[in-house]
Amino acid sequence: MNTVEAMVEIAVPVRTVYNQWTQFKSFPRFMTVVKRVDQVRPTITRWVIGFGPVRREFEAEILEQQPDSHLIWRSLGRGPSHQGGVWFRPTMSGTTTVTVRIRIAARGRARLVPRPAGVTSRVLGRELRHFKEFIEGLGQEGGAWRGEIRDGRVLQAEPDPPRCRVPTWPVG
Repeated sequence: MNTVEAMVEIAVPVRTVYNQWTQFKSFPRFMTVVKRVDQVRPTITRWVIGFGPVRREFEAEILEQQPDSHLIWRSLGRGPSHQGGVWFRPTMSGTTTVTVRIRIAARGRARLVPRPAGVTSRVLGRELRHFKEFIEGLGQEGGAWRGEIRDGRVLQAEPDPPRCRVPTWPVG
């Protein structure tokens, strides 16, 4: 099993970075290898990734997710077998450090051909820089899911902030 890791500092607060990361459907907008992401259930996503004409599809299960902190997943069924995590850390200057770590296990014939971890590491680093450019360019998230997941089960979701009600005055 190969482990690759990439880290980037993003000039946006941790809450904004985390909120955007949870918008999986937006990944094809900034990641060149991600072609499509569907949210099947709160803890299951279906991914289509591609390099040139080669396409791979797999499902991933979110095992653990804590707002503004981390998200841990593993792949399910067919496709590239991997597990990974992304960690969000605020810095003293108000920026956010994002670290992604992925462990990849080859299956079938792919086990016989060594895949340089350096190539995967470079792709991961490039895609993380694309995310940085995307979120810094927006300056705000395009949505958020603030739920918490433990052992693959949704525990809670943060309620929407209370809405300010404007009183209605009688006309007269």
